[in-house]
Amino acid sequence: MRRVGIFGWGIVAPRSPNVAAFAANLERAESWLSPFNGFGPDAFLVGRPEFSFADYRPWIVEHFNAHRFHQLEDKMDFPTLYAIGAFLQALEQNVGIGDVLTELGNQARVYVGTGLGSVQTIADAALSLNRAQRRWDRFWGEKELADREGDEGAPADPASVDPDQRAEAEDAWWRYWSERSRDLASYLRELAEIESVSVQGEVEKGKISMLKEKQRRSLQLQKQWGCPEPPWRSVSANLVWNIHNTPASQISILGKITGLAFAPVAACSTFGVSLKLALDAIRLGEAKAVVVGATDPPPLALTVGAFYSARVISADAAVSKPLTGLRGTHVGGGAVVWIVGDYDYMTSRGFRPLGMEPLAVGVSSDADHIITPSIEGPTEAIHDAIAHAGVDPHAIASWDVHATATPGDWKEVATLRGVLPESVLVTARKGTFGHGMAAGGGWELTAQYLGYQRGRLFPTPLGETELNEEIAKLHPRFVFDRETPAPEGLAGKLSMGIGGINACVISRAWE
Repeated sequence: MRRVGIFGWGIVAPRSPNVAAFAANLERAESWLSPFNGFGPDAFLVGRPEFSFADYRPWIVEHFNAHRFHQLEDKMDFPTLYAIGAFLQALEQNVGIGDVLTELGNQARVYVGTGLGSVQTIADAALSLNRAQRRWDRFWGEKELADREGDEGAPADPASVDPDQRAEAEDAWWRYWSERSRDLASYLRELAEIESVSVQGEVEKGKISMLKEKQRRSLQLQKQWGCPEPPWRSVSANLVWNIHNTPASQISILGKITGLAFAPVAACSTFGVSLKLALDAIRLGEAKAVVVGATDPPPLALTVGAFYSARVISADAAVSKPLTGLRGTHVGGGAVVWIVGDYDYMTSRGFRPLGMEPLAVGVSSDADHIITPSIEGPTEAIHDAIAHAGVDPHAIASWDVHATATPGDWKEVATLRGVLPESVLVTARKGTFGHGMAAGGGWELTAQYLGYQRGRLFPTPLGETELNEEIAKLHPRFVFDRETPAPEGLAGKLSMGIGGINACVISRAWE
């Protein structure tokens, strides 16, 4: 079986604009969370990424041009920008690795996923459309209403509705009248005639002429009617440029990587699933190197509110540490990107492996509850990873849990003890940087690998006296707020995603 190594990595995380800062911060048993204040001086803490895309301007200008940098800055949402930053960091650990990724052609791939996607772009587009639609309906509705005395089928007059429901009543009122507008019907017939213009002659020249002609005549029509901007023109094309596959695609473009680039989407298990796909591609001989990763937006009011409504985040203005009060987790954002490759091939090119050696990734689905983890699903992923790694469970010396500081922590510890010995040393890190929907598992795995590379396990914010009593009854050995020598043996890491998607990674230290 082909061995695989990590030959580059990059991080964007709370307090951590790069891997060096991430490693330095891990030395301290602190939480990196900060107040959200998205709802006023509220009670939410979040993991806010430290990031400046301007830091990557010199590389982009050198390899492309200033226009490309500004184009990315203007059109890309944060998940893509974070992923680009993490990828460019990953090129730094082994000089020349970027050239090899390009040379490999279809033997180099990009598997970079996202959890929530470009939420800010979607939210901005939805708000813009809503506002434009309201202006549009009111304009045509007022014109139509001025020509009528009334209509028995019309909705209630907004002035007669309770103030709390007035905005919705106004939307329904003006939508009703605009749909019956004879002037709007005329406008749309004229617009349809404009849009029926087709490409004439040579295609490349003809399409430009067609687009210019349509734009000219559409603006003339709008001026003729004196109407506001149509709602379909109010939605930014950035909505299309920021689909889930965009981070992977932009890495492919910037790295000139011509092999398959796509976005694995597996919620909180995204990074583990991406790594699994990379190991498979390399071991099947389909790839020599794969860029893997996961990226999430910064904490937003939309996502913080949604997670609160899902009853999985804490809102008492205090750090909710895993394995303690089980009050809930904290939303985080950022990215993690690794360059993994065929060990023999990459070392023959002079590249040095980092961290640990990933032996296997086991995956499974609970096929049960959308958010409450089962015992059977994660257990199957652990068994799958152990079997593919060809190791004995008693050889596993340390383990990083998914642990979201929710009641699921107890079940997760019970699950691991059903497979692993009492001697295993357990880490839980979401009290440090929060829960990045897709990136969190990658941060945790990178922390594990960085620690083993230095011969120790970094401390966590968890105090020994804070451990939940019921969890302490299940298992006695955890890494608390002081660093611990890395135990001899293998390391494991479990991620459990929304929807019941599980990924378990088994790794060993390099000899």
